[in-house]
Amino acid sequence: MPGGFGKSDPLATYLHDHLAGSHFAIKLLDSLGDQYRNEELGAFASALCAEVKRDQNALEEIISHVGTASTDLMEVAGWFGEKASQFKLHRDSSGGLGTFEALETLMLGVRGKLALWKALPLIREIDSRIPEQDYKILAARAEDQFSRVETERLRLVGTTFTPKAN
Repeated sequence: MPGGFGKSDPLATYLHDHLAGSHFAIKLLDSLGDQYRNEELGAFASALCAEVKRDQNALEEIISHVGTASTDLMEVAGWFGEKASQFKLHRDSSGGLGTFEALETLMLGVRGKLALWKALPLIREIDSRIPEQDYKILAARAEDQFSRVETERLRLVGTTFTPKAN
């Protein structure tokens, strides 16, 4: 990850790190949606992308109350975008290891988002810049997203890891 985040406001840095992660997730989901267009996985990725954008909007609203971090978000988003484009989403008849790993990466990112939604009400108790939100609903949505991504990931196990006949 690029350096340069200011240490003067850890909360702003923390929130912007999550915002950059959401940009990465959206790029990855867009890539999956494009690659699997007109298929179940493509529809799944597009629907999840819409939810991630809604969560991103909630996070941007929180950031508007807290303030910005010292690093340019576009620099960080660009770095994540580059990483997303390098993801090996090679398509083959089995769905491919890259697709499996992309879903695993998304699953981990959703867990990070859940951690954010659980931490913010506690941070709000000590930092009044955090606005009132229904963090329980946001956390529940993250739990649901995690479950759905995990279901898709596990659905690919058989086709991804079945040994190929020589």
